Amino acid sequence: MNMGKLVLVRHGESQWNLENRFTGWVDIPLSPKGIVEAQEVGKKLKGYAFTRAFTSALTRAQETLRLILEQIEQKGIPIERDKALNERHYGALQGKNKAETAALYGEEQVKIWRRSYDIAPPKDVTELNPDGISESLKNTAERTLPYFLEKILPLVKNGEAILVAAHGNSLRSIVMDIDKLSEQEVIKLEIATGQAIVYEYDGENVKSKMIL
Repeated sequence: MNMGKLVLVRHGESQWNLENRFTGWVDIPLSPKGIVEAQEVGKKLKGYAFTRAFTSALTRAQETLRLILEQIEQKGIPIERDKALNERHYGALQGKNKAETAALYGEEQVKIWRRSYDIAPPKDVTELNPDGISESLKNTAERTLPYFLEKILPLVKNGEAILVAAHGNSLRSIVMDIDKLSEQEVIKLEIATGQAIVYEYDGENVKSKMIL
């Protein structure tokens, strides 16, 4: 059987990453630096022959994927886009500057909202959160993991090479499952913008992991 490959890429820096604002489900484009980051990770992936790709419903992840596929000259592969891979929804914090939020609520409270596993930010209805939604990392995993386990992982275990361009928290939930991280361990996990994590599978099992 062919060795399956799973490449997880966090999107390049977005305009709101640059402005230090909570982004979540707000559909913000890549910054100029983010465009370069996506192109650079594409250069690192030259030599990989992907069979298909998956991304979220948000522009910054889709644009990152497009730029990678341009670099590796594989724009014709099948692509599936789904909100299951979206970033964590930051509730009433969406659009707010992180430093200003810390000044308003206190640094410790904001740290709990950002880094805890199962505590979500406020759900207040705002202009950028009209439905009053809010997610913890646990909530994000509850929608991301079933999609990953049903749609993506079986292809990898069958020997395909799959590229996933998504977001810090949707990817953290996937890595948590693959690497068998505890709730305490995943809190410390950081995935940088434009970073790729490469897993190689031999049938059911992970044989290697590499960070690009």
